[in-house]
Amino acid sequence: MSHSTTATVPYKLTRVGVVMSPLPGEAHETEGVLNPASGRTPDGTLHLLPRLVAEGNVSRVGLAEVTLEDGVPTGVERRGVVLAPDAGWERGKNNAGVEDPRTTWIADLGRYVMSYVAYGPLGPKPALALSEDLVHWERLGPIQFAYQPDLDTDLNLFPNKDVVHFPEPVPGPDGTPCYAMLHRPMWDLGWFRPGEGVHLPAGVTDERPGIWISYVPVDEVKQDLSALTRPRHHRLVALSEHPWEALKIGAGPAPIRVDEGWLLIHHGVSGTIEDPFAQVQTVNYAAGAMILDPADPARVIARTAEPLMAPETPEERSGTVPNVVFPTAIEEIDGVRYVFYGMADAHIGVARLDRSE
Repeated sequence: MSHSTTATVPYKLTRVGVVMSPLPGEAHETEGVLNPASGRTPDGTLHLLPRLVAEGNVSRVGLAEVTLEDGVPTGVERRGVVLAPDAGWERGKNNAGVEDPRTTWIADLGRYVMSYVAYGPLGPKPALALSEDLVHWERLGPIQFAYQPDLDTDLNLFPNKDVVHFPEPVPGPDGTPCYAMLHRPMWDLGWFRPGEGVHLPAGVTDERPGIWISYVPVDEVKQDLSALTRPRHHRLVALSEHPWEALKIGAGPAPIRVDEGWLLIHHGVSGTIEDPFAQVQTVNYAAGAMILDPADPARVIARTAEPLMAPETPEERSGTVPNVVFPTAIEEIDGVRYVFYGMADAHIGVARLDRSE
């Protein structure tokens, strides 16, 4: 299902600086600002949609206008909260949150599609919301993965994160134009049902969480936008391959179309995770990239053997979760692409994305 690749990924990341840090005295941000989505309001102004973490690890999605100096992102001006864990399924008895938003502008729908993680009674589950202006979001609800007999499991059983949408239709498995999403199921159910352990789909032998793709035909979404929450044709795209990804991998920002194909910035995790919900872990999150085949985006045609960026600066090495570089958004400003990323689950940084040849 997964193929080793030797082609190179001709891109590099260069740090620019920190663009957002928790504001002292701001209750919504006491435990960090991180992992932002991004987009432009109808007037063209660039915004981030940061995850704001309040006391007790309760997350909201904020809106923050990006301030530029000579076209380079240097900071933000806060514009409030646009999504909070207000729905019953986004809250448990002792937890709540709408976490890690990723947004994609899908031009032929005239909408931003936001995926986010609803931290509800059964842990992290992916959900979608739509907006035309970044300010007003309409929940479509939790993602309902269609049952697929050949997998011999139900993808809805599993926690799932790192959901991102392609910005335009791609060929589905049978050639039908589809909206496609990447996602990252986690097969170990032991953390919320002690003793239950790992349940792998048929045909998968590696229990480390990897990147999957699922599809919804364009025609169905055009008739009913909520069809986006009912993806099917689930396929494995990529698993950990290199030492810097030894524990797991997951999608970063939504894929962007480049000359070589679809460029997917992804994160890889190495180290050890004793308890997936412990605050302090001896892990290292770094950023790499893959190129996906435009004719079949489930196929990886190149990937980076080494990270494009790993934790090095003080903000990346020390924070709520030390040693984290977690890219979640890409935006173009005056012809230059910038990647926004979470730093140690506490701050937001920005890096330039350039061709390396």
